[in-house]
Amino acid sequence: MNDFFLTIILTLDATIRVSTPLILASMAGLFSERSGVVDIGLEGKMLASAFIAASAATVFGSPWIGLLAGILASCSLSMLHGFATITHRGDQIVSGVAINIFAAGMSIILGLAWFQQGGLTPTLTSDQRFLSLSLPGVDLFNNIPVIGTIYRELFSGHNLIVYLAFLIVPFIWWVVYRTRFGLQLRAVGENPKAVDTAGLSVNMLRYKALLVGGLLCGIAGAYLSIAHNAQFTRDMTAGQGFIALAALIFGKWKPYTVLSACLLFGFLDALAVRLQGVVIPGFGEIPVQLIEATPYLLTVILLAGFIGRAIPPKSVGQPYIKER
Repeated sequence: MNDFFLTIILTLDATIRVSTPLILASMAGLFSERSGVVDIGLEGKMLASAFIAASAATVFGSPWIGLLAGILASCSLSMLHGFATITHRGDQIVSGVAINIFAAGMSIILGLAWFQQGGLTPTLTSDQRFLSLSLPGVDLFNNIPVIGTIYRELFSGHNLIVYLAFLIVPFIWWVVYRTRFGLQLRAVGENPKAVDTAGLSVNMLRYKALLVGGLLCGIAGAYLSIAHNAQFTRDMTAGQGFIALAALIFGKWKPYTVLSACLLFGFLDALAVRLQGVVIPGFGEIPVQLIEATPYLLTVILLAGFIGRAIPPKSVGQPYIKER
């Protein structure tokens, strides 16, 4: 029973770690799509941020410089997306796909040119990355059965970005639903003409939303290479930007439900790792691929209307043309 309990706790612990980039990226997508801009480029921005963050941390020897560099790279791609889709009213899907392709190619080419390690960055030392933190009272709680294990394994031992990701969700909820900017953000995604009539700049609001999204995507990408891992590897995002989009749809563009979707998808990912090679009597080995495909299957089921309709902002994906 103790081994089973510990396995559950360790699986939940892995869920928290795996969910962190999904939470940050999906919140980035929430800001973007609430403003009316589809952001398929979450994957590319995360990948570019992961590469630049690891590169900067290697060169300058500081994870903080790496984090700032990753955020700058992601925000730059966000502004490029905005320039193409907001200023020039280009196709938002095409622009996002272009960013994904650009980031995938750029990270490999620059990695080969800078480090000559097949597109990888050098392994980071402990001084060059964010390390796990021990919360106060670990030793005090350690001797308490059950509670001590939960506190030590589940709540303590994560790095700074993990705690930031979970703390930022209620803050984002407050911004979206309790501030003037949040009201304007929701309005511009639903009825940009009314926002324009009220004397506000639709383009400026959308640029601001993309900039916030770039900031969050930058943190998500940096987490992958200088916190969760100790170097950048080719295509290390492995589709997490698309899973974040799936979580955004599954969570119906609401911060707390999106968080729940990210935790669900993270749990399925952590569970898939635990179940590799496990054989159930009478059924055989568990197909891990089915568990890994579950997030996408759930999203398709949601979009089909079996778990309630997922209704996006009315003007999402539509460039705004100001009437003269």
